[in-house]
Amino acid sequence: MRDFAQIQQTDYDVIIIGGGINGAGVARDAALRGLKTILIEKTDFASGSSSWSSRLIHGGFRYLEYFEIPLVRESLKEREVLLHTAPHLVNPLQLTIPVYRDRSRPYWKIWVGMILYDLLSSDKTLPSYQMLPKEKFEQMFRSLDKENLVGGSQYYDGQVNFAERLCLENIISAQNAGATVLNYVEVMELTLKDGRISDVVCKDKLTGSSFTISGRKDVMVVNTAGPWVDRVCERGNKAGKRVSIGDAKKNGGTKGSHVVVDPFPGAPNSSLYVEAKSDGRPFFIISWLGKYLIGTTDLPYKDDIENIKANNDEIDYLLQETNNVIPTANLKRDDVKFTYSGVRPLPNSEGKKPGSITRKHIIFDHRKEGVNNLFTLIGGKLTTYRNVGEEMVDAILKRMKRSPQPCRTDSLPLPGCILPNDRRIQEAITEYGSILSTRTIDHLFTIYGAKALEILTLTKDNPELCKPVSPDLPDIKAQIVYAVERELAHTIVDILRRRTTLSMNGNYGMDLLPVVTEVLQKHCGWTQEQCDRACDEYRFYMEHNCIPDYQLA
Repeated sequence: MRDFAQIQQTDYDVIIIGGGINGAGVARDAALRGLKTILIEKTDFASGSSSWSSRLIHGGFRYLEYFEIPLVRESLKEREVLLHTAPHLVNPLQLTIPVYRDRSRPYWKIWVGMILYDLLSSDKTLPSYQMLPKEKFEQMFRSLDKENLVGGSQYYDGQVNFAERLCLENIISAQNAGATVLNYVEVMELTLKDGRISDVVCKDKLTGSSFTISGRKDVMVVNTAGPWVDRVCERGNKAGKRVSIGDAKKNGGTKGSHVVVDPFPGAPNSSLYVEAKSDGRPFFIISWLGKYLIGTTDLPYKDDIENIKANNDEIDYLLQETNNVIPTANLKRDDVKFTYSGVRPLPNSEGKKPGSITRKHIIFDHRKEGVNNLFTLIGGKLTTYRNVGEEMVDAILKRMKRSPQPCRTDSLPLPGCILPNDRRIQEAITEYGSILSTRTIDHLFTIYGAKALEILTLTKDNPELCKPVSPDLPDIKAQIVYAVERELAHTIVDILRRRTTLSMNGNYGMDLLPVVTEVLQKHCGWTQEQCDRACDEYRFYMEHNCIPDYQLA
């Protein structure tokens, strides 16, 4: 239940605007340190940049070229933290770099980079790199392009298959620690008085009702809206007049697109980090959920960021460059099963090449612009979100003149934390093996970690929820109910795109709409009208964000 009356009567210490991974990280850290915290998100949690990434938890090997040494070190440290606090979500990933004579990064430069990467992650638990001479590389990767090949290297980073769920678990952890978290709530106005934001006027997008969030005298407001940070700053209101907080544009994001394809001829066992033959730009070919995720592009972008998707040229570029490095792939447009695209929330850097814009985050203090209790996060990577949260809460406590409180997020596991050999997995197979396949039980633990036990409990009370959502998928109906009842899902897009990956399993999830709406009506109290509207919204979302234009023609 969303009790706006109670919210309006509460004085908050911290008001966070933006429920992507960085906002979620700030909310979790603030709540765990005892601050009365509320987070609001205008659509769904992780619906923006957090769900548009390459799903890597990595140090950023490429950043070494731009001498971003502190950023690489920070990222590698955070990679190690997540491997220990979220092992159910973050896994080691082997990456292979083929090196060619005619590309911009010679063998010696990759070797030096690998040495430095290893030195910067001296506290790691992942294996060290290895360099592969040409003969050995050709033996190991027979399908890769051999023209001008001089060898390669292999190293390990991290992968988060379900990036949206990493964000969600931080949201749930914040909520468990006492934070109020609201999706589908949009900031309409930031009320300015005496050099401070005194109130945040909001609109509940589910009902259309308005309400106001207020804070204590020393309340701090945090803008973690990603590509939308400038729009939030434009919603100031001073003495009844709309004003912008600051004149300078702070966000200058670039567009990144990905395509998803089924396994193809010559697809390697190791994920690839390669240079495009046409322009030398690095991109990934990553093994992901039984498919391959290919991306990303990096293009200047100034258009609408509400509905954004990969255009035909980007798709053709990614397919062609994959075919260039793996000639047997022979990928065509018809092989694309899913696409997604978004805008990186980078600092405004007019005139710079997209790839050279810094990926380090900036905590901008609006005191420079006459607003004493507003911080805006500019930039911020998926990998470093936890450290962003720690830095932001440190700054908040200092500004509020509160005594420092120790940060716990570097060691406190996320709610679903579980190791692959945990006895609870085998116990669940023993208890539920008569009604659910081992494949399904394993799948649930893979997605939800320890929280899979809560889904299995739902099937105890209602055996019908054991039924699969589709004969060829391990997912079951209980996941739909769980998303609505326990994971703050309000739309079918939330359920199929961000609580699960069902939208990526054939025909963009369209074939699953009848069974999803049946479950929502029977077990979640949705009306036929609600389901019809939600289906229309889902189709609109897929057509405007995920389905290539050539497939709609």
